[in-house]
Amino acid sequence: MPAGAVISLTTGLNDPEKVTVAFLVAAGAAEGGGSTLMFLAKEAVRLAVNGVATGAAGAACPPIPELFERYERAGGTYLACPSASTRSRSTRVTWCRTPRSAEPSSCGSGSVTTRATTFSY
Repeated sequence: MPAGAVISLTTGLNDPEKVTVAFLVAAGAAEGGGSTLMFLAKEAVRLAVNGVATGAAGAACPPIPELFERYERAGGTYLACPSASTRSRSTRVTWCRTPRSAEPSSCGSGSVTTRATTFSY
């Protein structure tokens, strides 16, 4: 079984190039057959809100919504930072994706039992 990958993303559409690279890496890892998790923190949590992830980083780049679809089709999952997702949920948004909220007590508790390559954007 292929090793897993964890991609941490802290930026949103204020830096579409970084979002594009993170999702290209995540989609490639998920399509490779390993378990793949995107940890969304800070502004990146907003990308999971319906209608927010739009556009493309440039003319030669794939549209961001297509990258989301590609990642999800390959079985990739999301984990939203609890404080950022709570802030976003308090504004009564409609989530287009259903990120799991990380339990603060589980952060750093050694709950990950498999090896994963990590990428941070």
